[in-house]
Amino acid sequence: MVRFTVLDPWQDPRGGEIERVRLDNGILALEVLSLGGIIRSLWAPDRHGERANIVLGAEDATAYLEQQAHLGAIAGRYANRIAGGKLSLQGKNIQLDTNLAGNCLHGGFEGFNRRRWQLGMLSDGVRLTLVSPDGDGGFPGECRVQLDYRLAGHNLYVEMQAVTDSACPVSLTQHSYFNLEGSKATNADHRIQILADKVLTLDETGIPNGIRDVTESVFDLRQPQRLGDHLSHEALAATKGYDHPFWLDNDAADLKKCAVLSSPVSGRRMTLYSNQPTVQLYCANFLGGTPGRAGQSYRDYQAVCLEPQLAPDAPNQPDLGRGWLQAGEVYHHISRYRFDCTD
Repeated sequence: MVRFTVLDPWQDPRGGEIERVRLDNGILALEVLSLGGIIRSLWAPDRHGERANIVLGAEDATAYLEQQAHLGAIAGRYANRIAGGKLSLQGKNIQLDTNLAGNCLHGGFEGFNRRRWQLGMLSDGVRLTLVSPDGDGGFPGECRVQLDYRLAGHNLYVEMQAVTDSACPVSLTQHSYFNLEGSKATNADHRIQILADKVLTLDETGIPNGIRDVTESVFDLRQPQRLGDHLSHEALAATKGYDHPFWLDNDAADLKKCAVLSSPVSGRRMTLYSNQPTVQLYCANFLGGTPGRAGQSYRDYQAVCLEPQLAPDAPNQPDLGRGWLQAGEVYHHISRYRFDCTD
């Protein structure tokens, strides 16, 4: 049984109010905002049964709107990067917002993370909806999005659907920053496992330019690895650590186990299942200075992001799989985050 608590709303400095709700099933608890579909807090038990918040969040609406880290938010209309912010549709050139190194990242300057969603209750969670108008960030067509957060035992389900009235790239992801040790200021002792045989290679701006086997490389995470042993590897120098899409070879028909993040300090373990073809591993390499809670700022490498999604720049590189959503077609993303403890 999920218990719901409606929290006092926040004032949006742009006008209006931001709704806040807490869900609790006795094992996991979740605070969700109508701003950005944000998961502000996620409480999970450690090996002693003590619950603590394991995601990074900000103190208020102003702090969320001032930062560029997408803390806990939904990234869209297209998660990750589109090269040069350029698209071509039926011979027509389309220019999107370019908000990072000349590319369009996570939907541009006013992505889904900055929008106020409509929030409603489900029996086991919450449903948020958003209408993104034609031309939003340069993207063609009106896009209607539905986002569900549901709690079931030790599991958090994140399910997203979208439809458009014109062909448009659509790829959404949940962008929480996980620190399984609670407030500890580094992710160095976390263990990461990604069940992928391949990783996308990237140019100097983060656009895929190939795909390689992970064998005998710093990208071979098929067995658990301590993050602190790898983040300074020379192969990761350009990105200051992991910020790479791993190829899961998933056909989107079923949930597939794709990654495990664990902490030997707290005993917490998060296992990620998804129907998405790639998962981006990002180790908060550029998080430093981002406003957090109670007047504090976060540091680089304070958390870990695991972002299931379509491949970056797939709308321009068909070899990377689907990237376009056709008019009337339904985009469907479902991920399951299971939280338990190691011995």
